[in-house]
Amino acid sequence: MGTYIFLGLVVLIVIIVVSAGVKIVPQSETRVVERLGRFHSVLSPGLNIIWPFIDKPKVVYTRRVESTINGQNIVRITSSTAIDLREQVYDFPSQQVITKDNVTTEINALLYFQIVDAKKAVYEIDNLPNALEKLTQTSLRNVIGELELDQTLTSRDTINSRLQVILDDVTNKWGVKVNRVELQDITPPRSVREAMEKQMQAERNRRAEILNAEGQKTSVILLSEGDKQSQINQATAVKEAEILRAEGEARAKVLTAQAEAEAIMRVAEAIKSSNTDPATYMLAMKYIDTLREMTTGKDNKTVYIPYEASSVLSSIGAIKDIFNK
Repeated sequence: MGTYIFLGLVVLIVIIVVSAGVKIVPQSETRVVERLGRFHSVLSPGLNIIWPFIDKPKVVYTRRVESTINGQNIVRITSSTAIDLREQVYDFPSQQVITKDNVTTEINALLYFQIVDAKKAVYEIDNLPNALEKLTQTSLRNVIGELELDQTLTSRDTINSRLQVILDDVTNKWGVKVNRVELQDITPPRSVREAMEKQMQAERNRRAEILNAEGQKTSVILLSEGDKQSQINQATAVKEAEILRAEGEARAKVLTAQAEAEAIMRVAEAIKSSNTDPATYMLAMKYIDTLREMTTGKDNKTVYIPYEASSVLSSIGAIKDIFNK
């Protein structure tokens, strides 16, 4: 019976020794092993064999964010022997910073980093998560303190770049690579927000009035240009109409003159052939035209012919002979 108990104790001791000496490291993780209190090696992912009770993984601090039943996030810093080599993100709580123009503002930031040297992350800094948080907060205060509130609100990319450079330079000796820093919320005081809203509303009203005035100005200009072009077109049309009418009248006068000239020539030839005085003929024709104008109209008119006209009218018979010929 005692032999069986002894064998059972031996088997138990072997199992404990083997479990203490065999370490299985998951992918993207590592362990820092100390031998008798001094650094010995960094375990790679997979199966690793160490000396039981002589080699011991180093305990490091890790940061975890847990959600409560009420939906609130609680940050817990715990101890562990595992070192995560993946890119990690720390969501830091809001902190109050003072801008260059003495405005107190609440800002919270996100830090994206990755452990690239596990030995430095363990031995160069104590409590790496807490150190990263404090370094980010102090660097953020320094950067924001050099900017005014308006620059802080409009220069997030610049602030992120400056913080990333500062943090990466400091954490390099800790074996940490800071990939980027992102500002989540920038919350000025309520009085400042109200003043900014009023300022923005006034700016919008000013822009609206400017646009309205520019629209009215453009409308007036277009209307005046339209009236101007309309008047130019009307003047051009009147000018062309006058030119056409003048050309028509001139053409008509030319044609009338040509017709009268031709008629006079034919009458003169007829007079010459009938041995009649041309002057007497022309005077008689003028008298006839005048008498026709005097007697035209609706009212009855009495026409008195001068005595001197009788000699002229006596030539009508001669005119009749001319037309007969």
